[in-house]
Amino acid sequence: MKKVTSINLLLVLACISNQPAVSLYAEEKQSIQEVQDDKQEKHLFIFSGQSNMSRFKPDKVFQPIVEREFGKDNVVIVKDAKGGKPIRRWYKNWKSAEGEAPREPNGDLYDSLKAKIDKALRNQKVNTVTFIWMQGEADAKEKHGEVYLASLKGLVDQLCNDLERQEINVICGRLSDHGLKKKHWVMIRKAQVQFAESQARGAWVNTDDLNDGPDGQGRVRHNALHYSVEGYKILGKRYAEKAIALIRNE
Repeated sequence: MKKVTSINLLLVLACISNQPAVSLYAEEKQSIQEVQDDKQEKHLFIFSGQSNMSRFKPDKVFQPIVEREFGKDNVVIVKDAKGGKPIRRWYKNWKSAEGEAPREPNGDLYDSLKAKIDKALRNQKVNTVTFIWMQGEADAKEKHGEVYLASLKGLVDQLCNDLERQEINVICGRLSDHGLKKKHWVMIRKAQVQFAESQARGAWVNTDDLNDGPDGQGRVRHNALHYSVEGYKILGKRYAEKAIALIRNE
């Protein structure tokens, strides 16, 4: 009886001592797999808009930050911007507040952007798409603030459909404080914030403090239409922080 009891006790001890080791190995293996999966994920960042996007250089600040976060080989950046153009040059179904479509065709700048996206995605797939939009000055000038919210929503839906995705991350650079005395400028600022905050995967970036200081030609500006040299650098950091938070679901 003593021998049997001893054998049973040894078996029980062996099972108990081995169990944590198996569990620890499984957890460690799962952790390694999660890191490997994270490294394999690719992320597409699309930049578009008018002059303040045209002057923005993603490679200066934005790109180094996201490459440190996700890995250099996992970041795909596409940019296509054109100064002084209204949103209808991107949104193909744009109509005025009176329901009228413009005489010239809509969406030609969107086609240019989409061609660059298609080229960048050739022979590769991405896990996430983040659309970073900086535009609205031209629509404020033409007094189309009343339809800007619907136009921006239509543009994002248009991009989602073409990329065959139910949703994408969207970051709006809100118009600065340059035109606060203009009714439609203020309307578009509000529309940009309203749209971003209505999206499950949306965010907006403040630019009110980016248009003071020396510009690219060394001229000191205050509340300028375009941002200062330092302002564009800060904008890149803010875009990167918002993009990372959206991708990480933070």
